[in-house]
Amino acid sequence: MKSLSIKAAMAAAAGAFAGSALAVNDLPGGPAVRQLNLHAAATRIAVEQSWLHWFMLITCLVIFILVFSVMFYSIWKHRKSVGHKPANFHESVTVEVVWTIIPFLIVIGMALPATKVLVASKDTSNADVTIKATGYQWKWGYDYLAGEGQGVSFLSTIDSTHREMSNDGAKGTVPDDYLLKVDNPLVVPVNKKVRMVLTANDVIHAWGVPAFGVKQDAIPGFVRDTWFRSEKTGDFYGQCYELCGKEHAYMPIHVKVVSAEDYTKWIDGQRKLMASKLDDPAKVWTMADISARGEKVYAANCAACHQPNGKGAGPIKPLDGSPIVLAADKNQEIHILLNGKGAMPAWKQLSDTDLAAVITYTKNNWSNKTGQLVQPSEVLSQRGK
Repeated sequence: MKSLSIKAAMAAAAGAFAGSALAVNDLPGGPAVRQLNLHAAATRIAVEQSWLHWFMLITCLVIFILVFSVMFYSIWKHRKSVGHKPANFHESVTVEVVWTIIPFLIVIGMALPATKVLVASKDTSNADVTIKATGYQWKWGYDYLAGEGQGVSFLSTIDSTHREMSNDGAKGTVPDDYLLKVDNPLVVPVNKKVRMVLTANDVIHAWGVPAFGVKQDAIPGFVRDTWFRSEKTGDFYGQCYELCGKEHAYMPIHVKVVSAEDYTKWIDGQRKLMASKLDDPAKVWTMADISARGEKVYAANCAACHQPNGKGAGPIKPLDGSPIVLAADKNQEIHILLNGKGAMPAWKQLSDTDLAAVITYTKNNWSNKTGQLVQPSEVLSQRGK
């Protein structure tokens, strides 16, 4: 009876495990369960790439079967054990011409459609919207350079709840978009040509969305570009495709494709949001107000590396008890946030107020009780130094 109960318990556990494994669903616009084929295409280029993939695969498979069939047939049919004797002959002009022309035609037949798709994928002219994507360790910055939405800019970071799930070992049920959800997705209009201008702030990153058939490296000091025109609305996902450091796995890409009307509404909303964030750098803040804002800035940008408790991890230095944070000279911490140092990236893309807020927060949180308050004007005075 005891062994039966143990077996029953093991079977129940196995069934529960299998049930939880089967509970994972396909993510529309992202990876699918047990996916073997390419992502479902949302652009014409991606459709062409999928066709090209199968065309090449089938062509190579047919060549493989034909060549090896002839080879094995010849070996079997003309084996010595059935009395065949080796032929004694030299070069044949006919054979040499045939085995030169046929591969040449095969290569041309494969190269023409491949070249057509490659040329089309590199044609970034006549774009309706131009967006610059800048890779940071470890997030994406988006700036709308031309077209409807010009002037809009924001940072896109992995959702903090997903990062916490990962820190806890992804125990229990995880969402279908696990480690692909961001706080600010890139929003673009459907059926419009979107040119992506790519660069990086620190190390090499790579921006890509499989459903769009695009992937392009983002290299510091260089500008690369690619484009896509989504024929479907919805959410589409990608990741940084270049190993860029310890947080490489936490740098997802989320593109939301919406109708022209919804895109206009989103742009209007973003402009109002940006206007509300345009703080006067000369404004004098109270400790309570700027610390509250600093807590939000820290959670969105700093907690992923330095942890919510400020203790750091591995090569990431702690902020709790840090001599630089505790120093009476505020400019030490200001310069590091503006210019970066070692593994610490520069954060010049944040506003003077956000930088002042997060510095004030770190100087007065955890065991750090300096009582120091950093004003936006102090950060502004150090930019460029």
